[in-house]
Amino acid sequence: MIELNRHYAELEESYLFAGIAQKVAAYEAAHPGARILRLGIGDVSLPLPEAVIAALHEGVDAQARAETFQGYLPECGAPFLREAIARQYAERGVSLDAGEVFVSSGASDELGDILDLFDASSAALVVEPAYPAYVDANVIAGRRIVRLESGKDDGFAPWPDPAADADLIYLCSPGNPTGAHFTRDKLKAWVEFANARGAIILFDAAYEAFISDADVPHSIFEVEGARTCAIEICSLSKTAGFTGTRLGYTVIPSALERGGMRLADMWVRNRTTKTNGVSFVIQRGAAAVFTPEGRRQAERNIEVYKGNARVIREALDAVGVWYCGGVNAPYVWMECPRGLGSWEFFDYLLENAQVVGTPGVGFGPCGEGFFRLSSFGSPEDTAEAMRRLRRLLA
Repeated sequence: MIELNRHYAELEESYLFAGIAQKVAAYEAAHPGARILRLGIGDVSLPLPEAVIAALHEGVDAQARAETFQGYLPECGAPFLREAIARQYAERGVSLDAGEVFVSSGASDELGDILDLFDASSAALVVEPAYPAYVDANVIAGRRIVRLESGKDDGFAPWPDPAADADLIYLCSPGNPTGAHFTRDKLKAWVEFANARGAIILFDAAYEAFISDADVPHSIFEVEGARTCAIEICSLSKTAGFTGTRLGYTVIPSALERGGMRLADMWVRNRTTKTNGVSFVIQRGAAAVFTPEGRRQAERNIEVYKGNARVIREALDAVGVWYCGGVNAPYVWMECPRGLGSWEFFDYLLENAQVVGTPGVGFGPCGEGFFRLSSFGSPEDTAEAMRRLRRLLA
């Protein structure tokens, strides 16, 4: 009889989003017509930039003509897109060869697929509260998990623990779910820690477009020494609204080697073996994000979300609730008031204000007593939700 991957049986059942859906459905059934405002979503609500839409149409039209038709593209990404991404890094002072940039179908896919490069004996360090897929992907691979808790004392962006015994290190900045970010000094400490151990940092930069503070790096490669210890995984989902369009990119420096093997070369072999790449049409649309016009339009949408985050922060300030995030990130991570637990506050907010957020405990045990609010809704819904929250907690 065939042997299955029994590590799937070790996965914890994901109660978080299923539990939210069940509770909201039950409330709606009991209160027909109630206007529920959802600030728990991690999806964007604004459409793709106009420059992207135009480029997508051009890509489709090109496929209708024999002289411009494109079949298979290079598995690691079309040169025109890899070069455009490398140019954006150069504007931030990071020199990359286009061959160090790998186009993907999104950061979530890549965060799981990249584990193919590492033996199952390597241990993975996850800073919690964390995006649940970090843990789940490593459980599926049979890898040991090292959990590093964070909290109010370190602003949910901890310094490295010298005693942590790990080979892979997940860092997300700005973070999901907490919205916390790593300063340049903290990232430098993590880079030094990884280089000293021979570990590799998997740096999730999906929310870098929300950064406005000069001391918060957009890329880990802005930190000296990162080229020998880090892989950066990025996404256009929150940068330019590609959640339903799906495109991301990964940077693996040519200097990154372990055991006499270059990880960039290994990833080329992985991609040419396991994928046929991202479609020509989607890559054409993505390239428009890196044009001056596309960038302006994407930044305009991000400013809307940042305005929503500001409204959330102002409401929490008004009622005296501690929080982090919401400045360089689309998420605001608030402490549950009145000593309530995460799910208790979820129920309290739904029942009394018809507002939905995300219980922090769903992102790890140290998220208990905290709650995530998202700025990805409409400005009108966000403003109304915060008026309700202020009345409730005043």
